[in-house]
Amino acid sequence: MKRTTTILTFGTAMILSCMAGEKANMTSAMSDNCCASADGFSSARRPISNPTLFDLALPRTNIHPIVMHQNIPSRVATTGGGSAPVGGDFQLYAVQFEYAFNERFSLVATKDGYVDFNPDATLSEETGFANLAAGVKYAFVLQPEKQFALSGSATIEIPTGNSDVTQGSGDGAINLIVSTLKLSGDWQFAGGAGLHLPFDRDAGSTTSFVSTHVSYEVNPYFIPLVELNWYHVIDAGDGANRYGAQLGGALPGAIAFEGGDLLNWGASNADENANIVTLAAGFRSRLSDDLSLGLAYEIPLTQKEENLMESRITLDAVFSF
Repeated sequence: MKRTTTILTFGTAMILSCMAGEKANMTSAMSDNCCASADGFSSARRPISNPTLFDLALPRTNIHPIVMHQNIPSRVATTGGGSAPVGGDFQLYAVQFEYAFNERFSLVATKDGYVDFNPDATLSEETGFANLAAGVKYAFVLQPEKQFALSGSATIEIPTGNSDVTQGSGDGAINLIVSTLKLSGDWQFAGGAGLHLPFDRDAGSTTSFVSTHVSYEVNPYFIPLVELNWYHVIDAGDGANRYGAQLGGALPGAIAFEGGDLLNWGASNADENANIVTLAAGFRSRLSDDLSLGLAYEIPLTQKEENLMESRITLDAVFSF
């Protein structure tokens, strides 16, 4: 009942947003390159942190390579109020893709990549591929004259990843996301909120997120930004044995939190430590109309032991065409 109520509430919000979008004034003809690059949005820039969930509200054809280095806390929270030594780090190498059919509608591929997991203790060093996720994005409200956009996305995560890096479990999940964008002079304000809904409890916990972004264009080569991310567990997973390379499959029952943006173990005790909040600061450089680079440093604001992140560095590039 709890999950059903959550889905209905979020679904109603998306329908109302869609209705608002239908009433909004339609923009002029589609741009030649089938993306929302009209004058009002020419300076819009993509967020950097929470890359698999937090996206630009504008449908745009682009390729988005990502390199991420994340340090793991020396100890992490476990069931019963204890902790276990872990430490070390992991790297993620991924490429996202988006194809805009027109200025309002696009196909998005939001999750893939190769994971190199290197803990110092307790867990095992492993490498493997992440799950795949893809879907669609639609701009319900697109107002270049007001420099405002609101869009909704629905993506399906397919359990194609390797269990050694805690992927590939269950029947997959759906992500339902609403994103907003507002430009004002050299300022940009963006936000995103959504739900991660597994099709079965083996696929993970039901979670939500809220992300915000503020940036200011000092010049095209230096656009500092600050981003805040909040991840919340709505309904914990079943904690059943899986991911045999990690604690012999006992990880979902032993860990006392969920994995934030990249990982979802189906931890049965995640409700004890249900919130993760992170802060990212960095900058973008717009090298040309078609290419920008981004760099961000991210830390948790909640307890480090209740997270798999001690710190994270994310480097990305956005090739638009």
